[in-house]
Order: sequence, then C-alpha cells, then structure tokens
Amino acid sequence: MLSKVTYTTLFVRDQEKALNFYINTLGFQKRQEFPNGRSRFVTVGLKGQDLEVVLWPGTPGKGDPSPGPIPGTCIIDTSDLHGDFERLKSLGVEFVEKKPVVYPNNGGGYANLFDPDGNRISLRGK
Repeated sequence: MLSKVTYTTLFVRDQEKALNFYINTLGFQKRQEFPNGRSRFVTVGLKGQDLEVVLWPGTPGKGDPSPGPIPGTCIIDTSDLHGDFERLKSLGVEFVEKKPVVYPNNGGGYANLFDPDGNRISLRGK
C-alpha cells in the first residue's frame, strides 16, 4: 500500500544557484546533500514538513508564461499570500501575475512565480 510522497524533483541548471534561491529567498532549509556519481543529491524542504524537493541537474521546465490557473511544478501554501507576494517581489522574484489572484467565494487565491531555472512555482493562499 502506498503511504506518502517523500520527494519531488525540480530540474535545475545550477544547483548552487537553486540552493541559494530556495534557502535564502523562499526560506526553505537544506535537508540532504551527498555525492551521487557525477552529480550530487541535494534536497530542501520547509520547516515542519517531511516532503523534500530534490534539486537535480537537468533541463528545467518552462511554465506557460501566460497568466491563469496553471499549476506550478511545486505548490506552496501560505497564510499571507499578499504579504509573501510583496516580500518576494521586493527580492526580485519574477511573478506571472501582476498581483495575486483572489477567489471571490472563499478569499483564497494564488500567485505564480518562476525560480531561476524557469520552473513555475505556485503560492496558494487559503
């Protein structure tokens, strides 16, 4: 029986640049790092959460640049969508939308950003 997802992988051009972005810009923690042949296995995760994101060398995904409810390769919940949007934008993070999209019926919403490799990441406010 399947029990839980432990890893998800984002393909990145430069692991150091990706680590810097996920740790110093988004606030993730480095979890694991060890050599794996010609590459190294390196993961990051959010405090208090078991899921780890593997930052693996490869061809990064390019999200559709048009605005809209196109989910990112990674969806991150936030309790302060507007605050995190403004904070990350002030750090130079590129967003798809000019401002967060808010759902009219429940107050939740989303904003999509791109990491340095063009991977689309979604912030989801509840």
